[in-house]
This record gives sequence, structure tokens and C-alpha cells, in this order.
Amino acid sequence: MKRLLTSVLAAGLFTTAAQAADDVTLQLKWVTQAQFAGYYVAKDKGFYDEEGLNVTILPGGPDIAPTQVVAGGGADVVIDWMPSALAAREKGLPLVNIAQPFKSSGMMLTCLKESGVASPDDFKGKTLGVWFFGNEYPFLSWMATLGIPTTGGADGVEVLKQGFNVDPLLQKQAACISTMTYNEYWQVIDAGIAADDLVTFKYEDEGVATLEDGLYVLEDNLKDAAFEDKMVRFVRASMKGWKWAEENPDDAAMIVLDNDETGAQTETHQKRMMGEIAKLTAGSNGALDAADYERTVATLLGGGSDPVITKAPEGAWTHQITDKALQ
Repeated sequence: MKRLLTSVLAAGLFTTAAQAADDVTLQLKWVTQAQFAGYYVAKDKGFYDEEGLNVTILPGGPDIAPTQVVAGGGADVVIDWMPSALAAREKGLPLVNIAQPFKSSGMMLTCLKESGVASPDDFKGKTLGVWFFGNEYPFLSWMATLGIPTTGGADGVEVLKQGFNVDPLLQKQAACISTMTYNEYWQVIDAGIAADDLVTFKYEDEGVATLEDGLYVLEDNLKDAAFEDKMVRFVRASMKGWKWAEENPDDAAMIVLDNDETGAQTETHQKRMMGEIAKLTAGSNGALDAADYERTVATLLGGGSDPVITKAPEGAWTHQITDKALQ
């Protein structure tokens, strides 16, 4: 009897080990919010479990750079904007885009109408709020395309290093500030400024949009068959989460709120954000569109005397993962 019990216990332990989930750590680009709803949905709905994955989602913040986290081994996969990832790659960090859940850009400049800005020609002589830490690259490329110096003066723009808030516009320290369609723009509205008192310039509409919120890993890791297999399952489950979020935006927002340990987010803001995010992920099955990539590279190369990248990257993206994930 004792021998039988031992055998049963051993078999049970073997089965548990055989079914043990593979660990994956994902580093977000920013704090827990609907911008990352697809990943929280995939975790909450068991999509990662179905793929045999134990996924840890690490929130970001103003002092967290995804590129530094993955370089230091703190995450298997990170979310970043392509300009930041390509700039890092040119500097020696071999990041590779393995999937692109976001099809469109949500970045824009939001300006006070009273500042006299009605078109990009009116930027000259004005102070513009710009995010840094890798988020400045699309802006710098846009100004270079317009032929507007970012060193101040009557024919240039004064760049205000903007914190991750909308204070410079509310306090009239800048004529325009950086905003996202799904976040900071609505913070301005909620602060009491009417939409009719604002002028917005979407990067997408100006023809200088660059890819945002892609999934990136280190190039050498893709040579490991076990890592590749984990990423195939991770991308498949993540995209299932994104499509569920698109179809159920309010429910997805509530899942995000359930995962916000800070308690800083509100239901109204997250539901509104998810509605806007769904517009940006619509049309993507997760596979990077080569034409979108080429457009992004062309924009970044068109930086005049100080381009974001100095040459067209090689090996910066792959369909190695999505080709298998989407079968």
C-alpha cells in the first residue's frame, strides 16, 4: 500500500511538472491603463493559461525605460514605440519587433486656439511641449520635415521638456503640448477647456506618424527554439486579448481597473481610453505591415542634419513569430 501511494504521488508530481507553465515577463511602456488592455484581458480571460504561459505584466512609469529593462534582463518582451526602438538599435541594443498590435498612431499636438496656431506654419516662434525619454523622436522628425529649427528664435520653435501631464497648456506656458488621442487630450478637456478652444494636429493626418506600441525582444533570444515557442504562444494569446478588448471595450476597461494597484485610474477615463485605443488596434492581426515600417523609417531618416537614425536599419523586425502565431 505504501509503495502504491508513493507511486501515485510520484505520478502526480510528474504530471504537475509536465504541465508547468512557461514564465514570460512583459514590461509595459507606461502605467497600468487601457493602452495595454489586450495583455490584461489575455491574462484575466485565461488566454495565456490556455497557451501554457505564466505571464507577469510589469507596469511602466516616468522613470522606467523599456529598452533599459530588456537590456538588463528584467523582461523577456517589452512594449515600445518604433522610433525609440530603432534609435536604441542603432546605438547598439539589438531590439527586434516581433509583433505590431497598434496599426495607427494616437500622437498629436494639442494647441490653445488663442495662441494663434491654426496650421503647422504657425508653430514658428512658439513654445511647444514635447515628451522626451524616446518619445521626442516623432516630433523632431516632424519639425525637420517642416524645416523648422527646434533651437528657438522667430523662425524656429522653443522646445519645452514636458512632463507626463498637461500643465504647460493649462498654465499657458506653451502654445501646444504633446498629447495622445486616448489620454492627455481628454485630461485637457476634463480640466475645463472646451474642444472648440483647441486646435489639434494628429501625426497620422500630417503624414509623419510612426509606429507605436509594438512588441520587442532581443535579437539573440530569437535564436533559441524554446524562447521562440514562448513568444509564438504569447503573441497568439495577446492578440486574442486585443480582439476581445476591441469587441468589449467597457468590459476590457474594467479588467484594466481591476489590475490597477495604484487606484489612480477612474472608470470614466479608462472606458473612454479603451474606446480610443480600439481605433488604433483595429485592422491589425499582430503582424507588422512592411509598408508601415518603411514609412516610419523614412520619417525618422528625414531629420535633416540631425536625423533620429542615420541609416536604414537591418534586421529590426521579423515575421518569424507572427507567421507561426497566426496559423
